[in-house]
Amino acid sequence: MNTMPPVAETDMRRATLLQTLHWLAIGRIQPQALADVYQDAIERLNPRLNAYVDFSVSLIQEQSAAADRRRRDGVIGRLDGLPIAIKDNFDVAGVTTRAGMRRRSVVPEEDAHIVARLRASGAVLLGKTNMDEGALGLATNNPFHGATHNPHRHGYTAGGSSGGAAAAVASGMAVAAIGSDSLGSIRVPASYCGVYALKPTHGEISARGLVPAARRLDAVGLLARGVDDLTVLLQTLAGYDADDARSRRRRVAFSPPDWEPGNLRTGFLPDLAAVGVDTDVCDVFNAALGQLKGELGERRQVDFSDWDFARTRRAGLLLMEAEMLHTFAAELADEAYPVSAGFRQMVEFAANKSAADYVAADLVLDAATLKMRRLFAQVDVLVLPTTPQGAFPLDGPAPASQADLCSFASLAGCPSVSIPMGFLPNGLPIGMQLVGARGSDLRLLELAAVCASSLDAEPAYPVEPA
Repeated sequence: MNTMPPVAETDMRRATLLQTLHWLAIGRIQPQALADVYQDAIERLNPRLNAYVDFSVSLIQEQSAAADRRRRDGVIGRLDGLPIAIKDNFDVAGVTTRAGMRRRSVVPEEDAHIVARLRASGAVLLGKTNMDEGALGLATNNPFHGATHNPHRHGYTAGGSSGGAAAAVASGMAVAAIGSDSLGSIRVPASYCGVYALKPTHGEISARGLVPAARRLDAVGLLARGVDDLTVLLQTLAGYDADDARSRRRRVAFSPPDWEPGNLRTGFLPDLAAVGVDTDVCDVFNAALGQLKGELGERRQVDFSDWDFARTRRAGLLLMEAEMLHTFAAELADEAYPVSAGFRQMVEFAANKSAADYVAADLVLDAATLKMRRLFAQVDVLVLPTTPQGAFPLDGPAPASQADLCSFASLAGCPSVSIPMGFLPNGLPIGMQLVGARGSDLRLLELAAVCASSLDAEPAYPVEPA
């Protein structure tokens, strides 16, 4: 009989995925009670934060009751009983995948690959999270489903396009969340909301069943309240999928991290201000580096004078806009339920470009691959801020440069981790980004864990709006 004291509801919503798994394993909490806590949090906080666009109490209860039975029977999955949120551009069988659009009529018959893997591992799917229209944006200020508010400050963006997922994790409305990252859509919200995020090596996690933004860029992204949680999620959800044309059979095999701190070579940009990083972000970044005296090994300045971050981001954006002309052809033609003027303007920009313009943008991806090879012949990891600025008011203009610092890893197909590195003078969090060579996901996560432990810069979870 379990004689340990019960876990307080706030502690359940504060805990990392690993801590929650431990409590479940020793019987200190039960899946159904855990799901009840998260369900209550959603019902209480979501009207203010608007992180979820869809959740079903009956389905949550059904899944958590099944997890209870599996725990009693002793046959469980790796994530059994964990309440996890899903971005609303992943297919869930029988549920319309809105992808942030006003109306979509296609109801998928099968789960997305990532959803099937979550179900097989025993996760409790809490619901679908809010996102930018068509995943074309970085503010999660959706014209049809409303804006997601940053848990740290109401009226400020949670980032995008996976803003609902990041807000749910930061506010304790999910243990972890699955989103997508084509040009920073996981890392930007992680930076603004003060949580941990991984964009894996392109193709490590199957994107089958993800409504495509740009298939050459699309990656399944992971969000959690602990960097070690990302490792568990990656190892559980990664794997070759023969039905995904971009799934990587011949990937660099996952292996125990083998970087020696004394031999680690860390690359830095020589002048962050020159690439558009705000002064306040530079100050927080430099203060964080001052705390990581021994963790980052030999520090080297790397030459990015041949790399235009803004041009890279614009090239990736053109690829997304062009592919969305196909992905959302039916929605663009739907006169009864038209898309927003802003979305139409962005995709029509691509419609007015030539095939040669598309090829020129596509060639930037090849340039990114070559740049990656040269870079990681010199250093083991690139460290820079995740975003050039912090979260901004929802009623103001969205900075065009939000994804600039994320664009390199996206176009090069590299893994990238965002960790909280501190707080800006206005009290809002900001993230540090670690980028590694393709296939170095686990090594990168280990280094991120070491850095996160030394920085101790994460907010006090759960972050609830005042």
